[in-house]
Amino acid sequence: MIRVRLWSSLFFLMTAALAPGQAAAAPAGEGTKFLPSRAQFEQLFPERIAFYTYEGFVDAVRQTRGFASRGSEQQKRQEMAAFLGQIAHESDQLRAQREYRRENWDNYCRRDDGIGCAPGQQYYGRGPIQLSWNYQYKAAGDHLGLNLWADPDRVARDSKVAWQTALWYWMTQPGESTQTSHAAMFAGAGFGATTRAINGPLECDKPTDPEALRKNKRRAQFYEHASELFGVPLLHPLRC
Repeated sequence: MIRVRLWSSLFFLMTAALAPGQAAAAPAGEGTKFLPSRAQFEQLFPERIAFYTYEGFVDAVRQTRGFASRGSEQQKRQEMAAFLGQIAHESDQLRAQREYRRENWDNYCRRDDGIGCAPGQQYYGRGPIQLSWNYQYKAAGDHLGLNLWADPDRVARDSKVAWQTALWYWMTQPGESTQTSHAAMFAGAGFGATTRAINGPLECDKPTDPEALRKNKRRAQFYEHASELFGVPLLHPLRC
């Protein structure tokens, strides 16, 4: 069972001990962002590889309008917990810089979308959320002002860009769902709704599939850990 700490005591201790981190400057027109401290980040990802720097994470969060900055302090923390819970699963706890299964690396070029694929490039999963497919790299790059279609491996070379692509997906892409992960959390739809936006029918429409159930459970466990660390209640349902 997840233990939720007393809010007032937790807020005092974290604010006093974790600067810089908790209160981050936000773009004009936004509320103050919630950011985990470096100590919390390390506690969540004790085995992360050096590529996934805390600095890259912080820079990307600060530049992502609307993320962890809307609603109450509790809502901001809940969104951060959900995001970090999901990327913990997607990136194998920040240990996967590139997709592990190399045999799949050449399988992510969809040629019927009018975008095509750059010569010699592969669009397999990279970064915290394992960005995949040529059209996703094109869309993420257009949003960030980078040509990731022509240079998809930048997502695995530049820590800040890697984090930016994960946040781009979280904020703007509904996947096979009707809402983005960000919208789902802000609306109180539950952590399970963020899983549907990320991996849709591959996990959410297989109620008897052992592997889908295992992945859903693993995502939820990471989310529970982050929520406990940030001192906020869980948003149910946890599974999609």
